[in-house]
Amino acid sequence: MIEREIATELRERFRRYPFVVVTGPRQSGKTTLCRSVFEQTGCAYVSLDALDRRAQAEADPRGFLASLGTPAIVDEVQHVPDLFSYLKELADLDGRNGQYVLTGSENLKLSGTVRESLAGRASQLRLMPFSLKEMRMAGASTSFGEVAYSGFYPRIINERLEPREVLADYFELYVERDVARMGGVGNLSAFRQFVALCAGRVGTLLDLTSLSDDVGVARSTIRNWLTVLERSYIAFLLAPHHVNVRKRLVKSPKLYFYDVGLVSYLLGIENSRQLVTHPLRGPLFENIVVSEAVKHCYNRGREPRLTFFRDSRGLECDLLYERGHGINAIEAKSGATVTSEWITRMGRVAATVRSITEQTIVYGGDTAMTWRDVGIVPLEGLAEALTGFDSGTQP
Repeated sequence: MIEREIATELRERFRRYPFVVVTGPRQSGKTTLCRSVFEQTGCAYVSLDALDRRAQAEADPRGFLASLGTPAIVDEVQHVPDLFSYLKELADLDGRNGQYVLTGSENLKLSGTVRESLAGRASQLRLMPFSLKEMRMAGASTSFGEVAYSGFYPRIINERLEPREVLADYFELYVERDVARMGGVGNLSAFRQFVALCAGRVGTLLDLTSLSDDVGVARSTIRNWLTVLERSYIAFLLAPHHVNVRKRLVKSPKLYFYDVGLVSYLLGIENSRQLVTHPLRGPLFENIVVSEAVKHCYNRGREPRLTFFRDSRGLECDLLYERGHGINAIEAKSGATVTSEWITRMGRVAATVRSITEQTIVYGGDTAMTWRDVGIVPLEGLAEALTGFDSGTQP
């Protein structure tokens, strides 16, 4: 079993806060992470996925927590949201750090479960499916075709399972359990169609009217369903870049999925060979690049500061990765042959967005190079490029 990139940050946060909340998609490895990190500390463990333990926590929360003791891991805590008020009470009485690790498969900030009473007492981390680096550590291929087909869920990678079978079960379980529990989705059949249509729109500007027309539901319903996808860590929106932050909020964002394998499943892709000539090869490659940047930030305990650039003349850049010392403009190109046109367009973007201090092209080839100050890296070189930019050194 490999150690996840976020493990060091988890240990440090637990030392500094009474509670650490670890959220992320189902099957991203939250339970395995927490139990492996704290297995030597005598940390108790309970899962609220188990109906009997959930009933106990709902009926007698004080007794439940007293019997559990500290330190402890409470898994899938979103099932008993009222537990947070009792946790707050314990934190105030005890005053120690390192009391509870709470995990959940919802974005608790979006769901409103983590109430203001936990402000200053809880630190939230997000665990996504494997990064490309973690896939390599697990012995899996990081070639575009294999990655886009299998995705990043640890169970598929570690057990060498057939992705379509696992992802079919995963999606049905997600719809039947998480979506139904969160509420707001009356027509599950239409919701399934909506998610499949979203998969076909990865890397494109969000068009609520088009989705509304295609699914046959109101725009307000589409907005609500997008929130469900965000709450459950299935999809996320990337805002457009603008110097005026308020204007970013009124421009159309782009839509991506956290796991590209789920996108391939929803598109009906049956094997990795289909991805060589698939019409959505480019957007799928772009989805990997953008989601990898998101994971890179989350694994280091940071909120991503990511946008994309597009102007009225059609000049665009897939990803602007921002840190305090500047912006790395990142373009995703699934082709294996570097062209001068790629470099020229990157130069035009850099001349337009003055705060860009570095330029990176992630491409479908396997050799890293530099061309006119533009770093060109294969897919598996992206993490190293981001780390280099984080530290202020050239890749």
